[in-house]
Amino acid sequence: MKFFIDTANLDQITEANDLGILDGVTTNPSLMAKEGISGEDNILKHYKKIAKLVDGDVSAEVISTDFKSMVAEGLKLADLADNIVVKVPMTKDGIKTISYLTEEGINTNCTLVFSAGQAILAAKAGATYLSPFVGRVDDINWDGIGLIKEIVKIYSIQGYMTEILAASIRSPLHIVQAAKAGADVVTCPLSSIMGLFNHPLTDSGLAKFLEDHGKLNKSK
Repeated sequence: MKFFIDTANLDQITEANDLGILDGVTTNPSLMAKEGISGEDNILKHYKKIAKLVDGDVSAEVISTDFKSMVAEGLKLADLADNIVVKVPMTKDGIKTISYLTEEGINTNCTLVFSAGQAILAAKAGATYLSPFVGRVDDINWDGIGLIKEIVKIYSIQGYMTEILAASIRSPLHIVQAAKAGADVVTCPLSSIMGLFNHPLTDSGLAKFLEDHGKLNKSK
């Protein structure tokens, strides 16, 4: 399973990349705003910076909602760097945009996906990635990981090539559950990735090793 980090923060992207386990980045206008980045020119420049930091795919989201404007914006985003993936919302015009961009050889990420039916439409349109929102589905008392499992099963039966990118990840447990469910990719905050390191037995085991090492050196 690929690891993407969901942020527009360059320091966090660098930290995750330095671990040697980062496969890509997803971001959006809300995450840009958190970093104080506004205005089309500044946002485009920031996408370029992110694309230079990582070798893998970088999802850059369109802001427009109609077909003509989304296509124009998607073409502009794709032209920023070879590893830019155009993120498009799951709407009627969004699916039309994904179909168009796919025909143009541009990779896409269908976002704001909350049902298996939507996942089928995205795959039929040729989306490179599909982003079901695990945490947000959980928020309305549905089963986010269950949705991942359902989409994995459908894609396997139908032979769809779209990669399932588990999004709206809230915890390290979500990452493990998404992996067990068969997600191709998981995108999450740095805190969730770092949380995978934590286990009390690892901490106590390391403390014991260091203690024994100290006693050994004192006895010499």
